[in-house]
Amino acid sequence: MNIVVIFAGGTGQRMNSVSLPKQFLKVHDKPIIVHTIEKFQNTSSIDKIVVVSIASYIDEVKRLKEVYNLTKIASIVEGGASGQLSIYNGLVEAKKISTSNDDIVLIHDGVRPLIDEETINENIECVKNNGNAITISKAIETVVVINDDVVENVLDRHFCNLARAPQSFYLKDILECHKKALNDSRTDFIDSAMLMKTYGHKLHTVLGPVNNIKITTPMDFFMFKAILDAKENEQIKIL
Repeated sequence: MNIVVIFAGGTGQRMNSVSLPKQFLKVHDKPIIVHTIEKFQNTSSIDKIVVVSIASYIDEVKRLKEVYNLTKIASIVEGGASGQLSIYNGLVEAKKISTSNDDIVLIHDGVRPLIDEETINENIECVKNNGNAITISKAIETVVVINDDVVENVLDRHFCNLARAPQSFYLKDILECHKKALNDSRTDFIDSAMLMKTYGHKLHTVLGPVNNIKITTPMDFFMFKAILDAKENEQIKIL
């Protein structure tokens, strides 16, 4: 079984939204979280979806499930005190749904709606072949390391990549590492890749689409809208 845990627990403070968390803002008259879930709903290799939500928006997610016929949503759970703990809550729920020790889980941001079916399937195959899959995109600008406002190092961008999502694992492996982190009183991991690397896993990558952005700031929001407009009007080919 292939299960996706979609993290939609953030409050979106960097979005400067006056009314709604960013994942519930509408683009083309549809909430961003629905755009994201539909990508997995419409991918045949995905069996079940777990949504991790802000507690006060669980009823809204349930409503959206019915309105948009998101039949693969098997469970909606409350997030935790941090991103790491929210993902852990989702993984624990995925374990309840799981039917095999070889089940695969994909962990994805609710505000990363431009993921595509090809990347989802490549993640699953990479886990089967290598044990895990971290979606990346190539750095297209030079990256510099700064220390006290001084450039300390200029990195060769040919070796630089951006870690994106989904990040995919055998469910048993990622849950084991989360439990180790909790036993070590670690709740500060910024993502699953960092957590798995810390506990000794060699990570493998899948090259995803350049436009697989996370909608965090107002600029990201307008970029997403512009991409959908371009697709709708068939003005440009989106890579």
